[in-house]
Amino acid sequence: MTTQKYFPYVNNNMFAEDVALSDIAKKIATPFYCYSNTAITQNFQSYQQAFSSALIDQEALICYAVKANGNQAVLSTLAKLGSGADVVSEGEIRRARAAGIPANKIVYSGVAKIESEIEYALNEGIFQFNVESEPELELISQVATRLNKVAAVAFRINPNVCANTHEKISTGKSENKFGVPISKARLAYKQAAALPNIKVQGVDVHIGSQLTQLAPFEEAYQRIAQLVLDLKADGHDISVIDIGGGLGITYSDENIPSKQDYAAVAQAQLGHLNCKIVVEPGRSLLGNAGILVSSVVFVKTGEERQFLILDAGMNDLIRPSMYDAHHEILAVDIVGKDDDMKTYDVVGPVCETGDTFSKNRQVHASKAGDLIAIMSCGAYGAVMASTYNTRMLAPEVMVKGNEFEVVRPRPSYEEVINADVVPSWI
Repeated sequence: MTTQKYFPYVNNNMFAEDVALSDIAKKIATPFYCYSNTAITQNFQSYQQAFSSALIDQEALICYAVKANGNQAVLSTLAKLGSGADVVSEGEIRRARAAGIPANKIVYSGVAKIESEIEYALNEGIFQFNVESEPELELISQVATRLNKVAAVAFRINPNVCANTHEKISTGKSENKFGVPISKARLAYKQAAALPNIKVQGVDVHIGSQLTQLAPFEEAYQRIAQLVLDLKADGHDISVIDIGGGLGITYSDENIPSKQDYAAVAQAQLGHLNCKIVVEPGRSLLGNAGILVSSVVFVKTGEERQFLILDAGMNDLIRPSMYDAHHEILAVDIVGKDDDMKTYDVVGPVCETGDTFSKNRQVHASKAGDLIAIMSCGAYGAVMASTYNTRMLAPEVMVKGNEFEVVRPRPSYEEVINADVVPSWI
């Protein structure tokens, strides 16, 4: 599993780069997220190298999908490497800009952009709106006209391609809410060209997340390539193709195509169009760069099975409950445990039956106080967390070499409770 490259066992103790997780746990109460700065850096650089090698006489812009993990330390790391940002809200634009990502490297996706968000994006001078519908386009035109600005746009095209991924993260089929059907694309572009303060510059496609095969990408890009040719024949100056993201990671035993092979597919299908290529990786940059560290609270023997009860819950990591997602679950310290494995249901403290990380999972025999690492959750982990059951958000830690620092602290109970306002008439 690729996570282990950055979270290795050293003398049977798990490390984050060169720092023992047990040492971090002595200073920061569990649960906490831990990210490897080196993993993030190397993952991004591998995208840069793959696309710069594959694309001939074409520019590539890597725009990190901020929704995967919006921590400012993560964004600042990527900004210094030259990353752009794929955002889906004004808040994500603000995060990207605060981290130092230039506005002219920001593409704005999302199906429900509202007027104030569009105005903010225009005033910032973002690179491109990825437009999801004709009504959205009309609103962008109205706001741009009022501000006397020009909005550069690309329609997000729904190519009706099955991504062979979980139904909740598939976005490129005709039944999904995303994008303009490819059958209606030429008409949509004709409407766009007729609107004031709109610059038609690109085509966008994103068919889903956690893809483990290249065939769906290839099929989608073939359809987009033909569309671009048709649009150029219609007189549109298409100079940008946003190919989205979606390349998966290894959670258990998945075989993931290389970034080089992914880039080669883009080149093979789109290279002849002489367009700037925008890529929007998220999970494949952050997923295996982060873990969730928890402590065993109790080991409970039920009538039919044993439960490993952790201090981390579904409010900290919702993916197993929401998607039935698999995450490897490993003992942080296995000194003396050797091959002493036991079968547990690994669960959390939240008052929900769904607060379960895994069932019938083989884990090193554990006792109260032992540390447990839930792997491969740097993406869609902390960013989807909540304070359900009035549980405090887990802090986030970043490690680089032999140094670590808390990059988002755990809030206090007072901060969470005092965020509520009791009306004077109660």
